Amino acid sequence: MSYKLGIIGAGKIGAALLSGAFARGLFRPEEIILSVRTESHRADLHERFKVESCLDNRRVAAESDIVILAVKPKAIVDILNSISGDLRKGSLLVSTAAGVPLDIIESRVPGYVAVVRTMPNLAISVGEGMTVFSCGRNVSEAQADKVTGLFGSVGRVLRLEEQHMDAVTGLSGSGPAYIYIIIEALADGGVKMGLPRDVAIEMAAQTVLGAAKTLLVTGEHPAKLKDQVTTPAGVTIDGIMELEEGGLRVTLIKAVMKATERARQLLHK
Repeated sequence: MSYKLGIIGAGKIGAALLSGAFARGLFRPEEIILSVRTESHRADLHERFKVESCLDNRRVAAESDIVILAVKPKAIVDILNSISGDLRKGSLLVSTAAGVPLDIIESRVPGYVAVVRTMPNLAISVGEGMTVFSCGRNVSEAQADKVTGLFGSVGRVLRLEEQHMDAVTGLSGSGPAYIYIIIEALADGGVKMGLPRDVAIEMAAQTVLGAAKTLLVTGEHPAKLKDQVTTPAGVTIDGIMELEEGGLRVTLIKAVMKATERARQLLHK
C-alpha cells in the first residue's frame, strides 16, 4: 500500500492536522495512515476520521510519502531507530518534538530522507495555531511548500533557521499558557469589580483575541496600538501604570527566556 501522509503518534497534533487538511481539501481519508500505541485510540481515530490506522510505526514509515512524527521528545530517538530502515527514498520526515535538533534526527535516518523540524502550538486544535519550521539539508522547496500547506491549514506558518527554534518553543510553543494566565487574571479583576465569572472570562478572552487580530490585520507595532487605546488622563494609563509597577513586561520576558533555556535541555533529561 501507499499513502501520501502518515502520522506516528496521532494525538492532539495529529488530530488537528487531519481536521485542517480535510477542511482545506489537501488529502482524502484514503490517502492517510496513522499509528498509535493503544487499540482503543486506534479505533477512536478510525471512527472519527475514516482513515487507515494501526499500531505499527514501521508500517507507517514504509508506506507513506510524508511521515509526521508527533511524539514526545524523550521517545523520538527510540522511534527513529526503529523506523529508520523502513523510510522510503525521497520521503519527507516531519518532527513536532520540542527541543530535538535536526542533526539528531538526520543522524538516525538514511541520507535519502528529507527532515523538517516544526514547533506548532496548542491553538492548531482550533485552526489558529502558530507553527514555525526549519529544514534539514535534503529538503526541496516543493517539500517545504507541502509543510507550509499542511500546517497552514491549522493557522499561521513561518520558516526560520534552526538556531531560532528553541526561542520559538519558549515564545509561541509555551505562549498559550502565559496568555491563559493573563486571561484568568483579567477575569479575576472583573470578578473583583462585580462581574459574573462567566461574563468576565468571555470578555477577557474576546479582548485578547480582538487585540491580537487587530495587530495581525493592521500590521501596526503593538506600542502604536497601545497608544491608540491610551487617551491622555484616561483610565487606561492608570491600568498600564499598575502593570508596569507589577513587572508584567519583565516577567513575561523572563518567562520566554526560561522556557527557551528549558527547551535546549529537553533531549538531555
